Amino acid sequence: MQKLAENAEFVALTPGARVETARHGWRAKCLQRLIRLELPVPKTVALPAQSVRAIASGQGIDTVAMAGEFGANMLVSVRPSPENPAWGGPGTVLNVGMNDEMHAILSNTHGTETADALYLRFVQGYALHVARLDPDMFQQETGPGALEAALDAYEEETDSRFPQAPAQQLAEVLRSMARAWEGTTARLLRQAKGAPPDAVLGLVVQDMALGIGPGLSGSGTIQFVDSVTGAQEIRGRFRDQSQGRSSSIEALYLTRDQRGASLEEADPSVFADLKRFGAACRVKLREEMQLEFTVESGQVHVIDAVRVQRSARAAVKIAVALAEDDVISRADALLRVEPRAITELLHYQIDPRAPRDVLARGIAASPGAATGKVVFTAAAAQASAARDEPCILIRRETSPEDIRGMHAAVAVLTERGGMTSHAAVIARGLGLPCIVGCSEIEINARERQFRGPKGRIFREGDVVTLDGTNGEVLVGTAEMLAPALDDGFRTLLHWADLVRDIGIRANADTPDDARTAMMFEADGIGLCRTEHMFFDEDRLTVMREMIFADSPEDRRAALERLLPMQRADFLSLFELMKGQPVCIRLFDPPLHEFLPHDREGMRELAEALDRPLSEVVRRTEALSEFNPMLGMRGVRLGITVPEIYDMQARAIFEATVEAKMRGAEIIPEIMIPLVSASREVEIVKTRIDSVAATVRNETKTRFTYKLGVMVETPRAALRAGEIAEHAAFLSFGTNDLTQMTYGLSRDDAGRFMSTYVNQQVYFEDPFHILDVEGVGELLLMGAARARGARPDITISVCGEHGGNPESIAFCRAAGFDYVSCSPFRVPVARLAAAHFALLAPRGRGAP
Repeated sequence: MQKLAENAEFVALTPGARVETARHGWRAKCLQRLIRLELPVPKTVALPAQSVRAIASGQGIDTVAMAGEFGANMLVSVRPSPENPAWGGPGTVLNVGMNDEMHAILSNTHGTETADALYLRFVQGYALHVARLDPDMFQQETGPGALEAALDAYEEETDSRFPQAPAQQLAEVLRSMARAWEGTTARLLRQAKGAPPDAVLGLVVQDMALGIGPGLSGSGTIQFVDSVTGAQEIRGRFRDQSQGRSSSIEALYLTRDQRGASLEEADPSVFADLKRFGAACRVKLREEMQLEFTVESGQVHVIDAVRVQRSARAAVKIAVALAEDDVISRADALLRVEPRAITELLHYQIDPRAPRDVLARGIAASPGAATGKVVFTAAAAQASAARDEPCILIRRETSPEDIRGMHAAVAVLTERGGMTSHAAVIARGLGLPCIVGCSEIEINARERQFRGPKGRIFREGDVVTLDGTNGEVLVGTAEMLAPALDDGFRTLLHWADLVRDIGIRANADTPDDARTAMMFEADGIGLCRTEHMFFDEDRLTVMREMIFADSPEDRRAALERLLPMQRADFLSLFELMKGQPVCIRLFDPPLHEFLPHDREGMRELAEALDRPLSEVVRRTEALSEFNPMLGMRGVRLGITVPEIYDMQARAIFEATVEAKMRGAEIIPEIMIPLVSASREVEIVKTRIDSVAATVRNETKTRFTYKLGVMVETPRAALRAGEIAEHAAFLSFGTNDLTQMTYGLSRDDAGRFMSTYVNQQVYFEDPFHILDVEGVGELLLMGAARARGARPDITISVCGEHGGNPESIAFCRAAGFDYVSCSPFRVPVARLAAAHFALLAPRGRGAP
């Protein structure tokens, strides 16, 4: 049998040994660091990846020499040591070297019962995981005769005596673990955890610290922070007279506790040693560690240490605490927190320690969790909110008419839709937990009920919980964790602001949105969608009157009633933002969205307008379009029905004057939607300039404003040079731009997108992560042409992609000035921008 070079087979862990994470794995390197800290680590030998691969392929290594490292009476454990602990690995094998001779020795030192238990555990583990024998043959109860029965069963199954040579046992255990790592199932499991196909495994062989014996003996784990909250406190368990993490033995508490005995009381010196070891690890390893330890007759052995598992809220608290204690730098603290993970801190979350009764799963469209009574209409949601009863709005899919119900609900669930469907976009803006595309439920709106899997029926008033973070619908109530917008959260984001080099604005349509944006310290408002202001009950009626007006004069009369309402909206935004930029998009949607779609709604509208029902039906049908998203909307509506934009411009300018008088001076940014030709901008700009001049003359007040364009058609990107001559800024609306570039409805894409992604037609849902190859090229082309015509032009992105870290990386590398996203995505964007600033230099041009 071919053998490896002697000096490459294994290395004894010493402070100066050449041990590398890439070759020997994380566990070997961590144990060496513990040894360097002079912690009481048992004798340990590390096998590099090349030795493990050689063993898996049938080559041998000198296990006799390895056994010799541990002396005449070898008793060791074997543990996996992959490069990354998240990749897992084969299970630990304890008590290797246990044989008849060692059994006799332990019988004299620890008693026959203890020796029997240790030998039996090894025989059972070896038979199952090394010899691969029938599990039913080796699951006998412990007790008198169990060891002899296990040894007899092994001999009967293998026609040979249980191996007695420690070196042979060690060789077989190493071979079994090496081959288990190379197996197809193991490979697929670790690749699902992010491991590369050629991920390597090291192994560590360590002298057994039995945790069994006279006096205080046992095993346990200890950590010094709470994994869920990140609070500084000692957590863990100690099991008397036990090995490993056995759950069959009753545990002691570590610190004094009224509920039972504790290690601190049983042996204060052992407890003090553990605290000292933990403090040393925190400072020298620059991390909060969980120590695995054993105690033998009052003597502590540290046999392993791993990074403390932590929730997102704990990760923030731990990183900030380490930086404030000068254990790590602020830059390290920022990079240790995954940007997407901090969404968990912004909302109520289901306590991960609580039980879950999962009813159905859908697309996690907006994070957070909420419990409420089921309702099926916007009116029912409003009625429930009026009674101070939390409710969850359930719809097949939402429309603009449902916005009032979404405001009243604590969460939203839809049967259809994807990440950029109406429900998802609005819910993210409102900070509501939302699940869309939940095809496992079947809604019966007429009966006001929905059917879940296995025929479970839920009626209006029944209580469910939505977990918008992972897309689960739960039955009944669930234990919640409150948002964690504490000092640690704010401190981390302030550090992020000191290093990021791209602006982060918020999409905010209402004063409440603006307050949220300010709470999360956005750099201003990058998109205010004014149409959302018209769906309140009193405004909707006036809006419908305007739509049914027979002449421009009648339209102006109706809009005059909306003017003070719009002016108040804008004034509130300006005052709240305290001089921060506010970008207001002029009216965008097709008018049919403001009209009822059913017969009953049309009849009520006819009564409200005092018109014949036939006329209302006829006018509604006349406004309907085959494809309204590509029809009479945006700037097209502003040019053909200019009174709407005139009214909005006047409201903006009058609010600007009033804000200035109140000490909140601002330069409003007015954005024209759905532009495809420079002439459209010229026409609208001329009218807005005229309105501005009129307001200046009427108020005797000077003010300025910026006019810009929302680039959401491919033609606007292609002709950006011409358009830029009339615009102070261009903001790419990547939702519609993606839709038009792909020729794909964002509301319907969810029905087949998973199939496309699974079959690698698209790398990712382009409505979720910016398509840098197609849509991204339009962005780069448009930005370059705009800057060529007007070097000082401001370039930004204001679609949903603005809060996506990958998209922020693209925009930053392309030299864009800012991104704008939903208010509740602002913290994620701020942290992501800081990550990119720390990891890569800022540039202009293609990333």
